[in-house]
Amino acid sequence: MANIQVVLLLSPLLALAFCYLTFAADPASLQDFCVADTNNQVKLNGFPCKNPAWVQANDFSFSGLHNPGNTGNQFGSAATLVNVAQIPGLNTLGISMGSLEVGFVTSNPDNRLFSKILQKGDVFVFPVGLVHFQRNIGHMNAVAISGLSSQNPGVSTIANVVFGSKPEISTDILAKAFQIDKNIVQQIQWRF
Repeated sequence: MANIQVVLLLSPLLALAFCYLTFAADPASLQDFCVADTNNQVKLNGFPCKNPAWVQANDFSFSGLHNPGNTGNQFGSAATLVNVAQIPGLNTLGISMGSLEVGFVTSNPDNRLFSKILQKGDVFVFPVGLVHFQRNIGHMNAVAISGLSSQNPGVSTIANVVFGSKPEISTDILAKAFQIDKNIVQQIQWRF
């Protein structure tokens, strides 16, 4: 039975922190789900399945990450453990951790790339306003948890902003900025 550890962002410095979890499931499930029947005394590979007629949406969710942990310890931090005891719908899903490549690029003229491969439990800080990225390099789905310094930070995907603006940015301007042929700019704009 695998556990999932969720790191709480507890200080202003970590407000920009980046940590991640990766979730994966065993292939070829025999059923849609097997919500844990935690009251059953029989223990199999995980818990026995609850009768599907008794399953509710709450069996697949957890509320509690909004509650601050006790940070009055020697480490000055707290972690909230979330596993099948808190989310019965995790039963038999084979949850595991993976890796993520992250990085950012400094401003002109240096345009210096800072990049790192993160493993479970790692944190990475993106400086405010710099172009940054994250890419799943594992063989499973990845979920990123980010702390941002704005109540409504928004998202700007560079390709969508530049090539998908309404109305379109002139192909002449984009061709000159990217130093590419206008026909290539038009082909890219057509995709958006």
